[in-house]
Amino acid sequence: MIVFDLACRPDGHRFEGWFANSTAFDDQSARGLVTCPQCGSADVAKALMAPSLGRKGNQLAVPTKSSAPGAMAKLPPALHEALGKMAALQAQALQQSTWVGDQFAAHSRAIHYGERADATIHGQATIAEAEALIDEGIAVMPLPFPVTPPDEVN
Repeated sequence: MIVFDLACRPDGHRFEGWFANSTAFDDQSARGLVTCPQCGSADVAKALMAPSLGRKGNQLAVPTKSSAPGAMAKLPPALHEALGKMAALQAQALQQSTWVGDQFAAHSRAIHYGERADATIHGQATIAEAEALIDEGIAVMPLPFPVTPPDEVN
């Protein structure tokens, strides 16, 4: 099971959704089965969420000046909203893109030089590979949020 923070786009109502795996949300959402419990809208997207990781037994929480002991400082609402919108836009863009894994540099070159059909792709590249692509005039950019490779998803 996996839990996602969700938000309806019309009104920004936030709520949690539990799914069997990470692709179940996309599948259920596409079929109109994920709706906002407050307004009933089916226009729902994953909202940005921070992971909850337990501390090791030998680590203590370090309180910040702006929070109570052990509590995490909250993001300003405008920043939280902007990051959520960016994450939703990235997820939407990746639905139209093909995962090519660690062959990103090779696929990018093949597309650039006309050896493969033009396509939108995403994958993994080392910094050296990305710099070499840029030096060759091939437009690439890092994604703002990490992407879990499809073979590593639940």
